[in-house]
Amino acid sequence: MAATMKGPVAVEDVNVTFEDQQKINKFARNTSRMTELKNEIEAKKKLLQNLQDASDDLMMSDDDSLLIPYQIGDVFISHTQEETQEMLEAAKETLEQEVKGLEERVSAIQQVLGDLKVQLYAKFGNNINLEADES
Repeated sequence: MAATMKGPVAVEDVNVTFEDQQKINKFARNTSRMTELKNEIEAKKKLLQNLQDASDDLMMSDDDSLLIPYQIGDVFISHTQEETQEMLEAAKETLEQEVKGLEERVSAIQQVLGDLKVQLYAKFGNNINLEADES
């Protein structure tokens, strides 16, 4: 009666060095930072959509002599339709640049995480879970 084993049954005992712990901590910090950046990107994209909607509504307005209140900080300042449209376009461009910068940072973090995953999985195999929980 010969029993065949398909893969390791018991969890291997792998020694975790200080360097390994540093890599695991770096992975956790970068994962957390990436989540924060993605949330910030979503918030900015929502704001960008709001600016686009305001710009579209402003274009549909047929009364050019109407002064449009535009919020700057906590204050609303009235501007002509053309000035307000220019301010909306400038705000949209600024936001688009911010989103692009954030997306580049997320991409860089994903590269670091990919490298760390390779190193950590190479040492620990199935004894470590580096996949994000989708909850």
